[in-house]
Amino acid sequence: MDNKKIVLAFGAHPDDVEFLCAGTLALLKDKGWKIHIATMTPGDKGSVAHTREEISAIRKKEAADSAALLNAGYDCMEGEDLLLIYEKEMIVRTTRLIRKVKPQIVFAMSPTDYHVDHEISSKIVMTACFSAGIKLLETEGAEAFDVVPYLYYMDPLDGKDIFGKDVKPGIIVDITDKIALKEKMLACHSSQREWLRKHHGVDQYINTMKDISSARGNMINKEYGEGFRQHLGHAFPQDDILANELKDYVHKI
Repeated sequence: MDNKKIVLAFGAHPDDVEFLCAGTLALLKDKGWKIHIATMTPGDKGSVAHTREEISAIRKKEAADSAALLNAGYDCMEGEDLLLIYEKEMIVRTTRLIRKVKPQIVFAMSPTDYHVDHEISSKIVMTACFSAGIKLLETEGAEAFDVVPYLYYMDPLDGKDIFGKDVKPGIIVDITDKIALKEKMLACHSSQREWLRKHHGVDQYINTMKDISSARGNMINKEYGEGFRQHLGHAFPQDDILANELKDYVHKI
């Protein structure tokens, strides 16, 4: 395996990656990429039946079990659910993980989304990618490296911003071949399924994911898809590595 072919996907909470980019991760795995998954928080507020400590342990175990289906590693940045802050310690922790993993591709949450944790997570990851090669930002146990990763933002959860306006992806990846694996990964998060059922009064966990994926798939005349926007700011790579790697699966919008 090419040791440069590493992808690191950051969710704000356990199950975000499964909802929004697991199919693309599975396609990259088939192309020889090593996968690593991280969450900015353990989702420590998502329960009516457990303490914060209990649900944190449960949800991190579920996230690790899901990641294992891609032979992927899993890390939690240990931010606090609902109270994620753009601050020094979280930026340093996230930069440290990027320096340790050395990904060529990073996936992050959408900069605009229904949940502020998602938006803050997006900013932290963007800064950490930019900072990976800045030697004077010290990260104990991990040295700076001089490659700024490709950065792609996942869709907001419902494909729209907080004003209900559609957020158009730049590319959509056809994940029809990977929807069964995506469903299996999401099903690992049984505690979240129960939390949502009790909190919202519905049991639509898997169906919601499939509806979201179907909506993006319909945009490219495929059954299921995942949408992304590439970060093209100063110092970031400008070519589209996803299009190069996944070729016929990637559709420009």
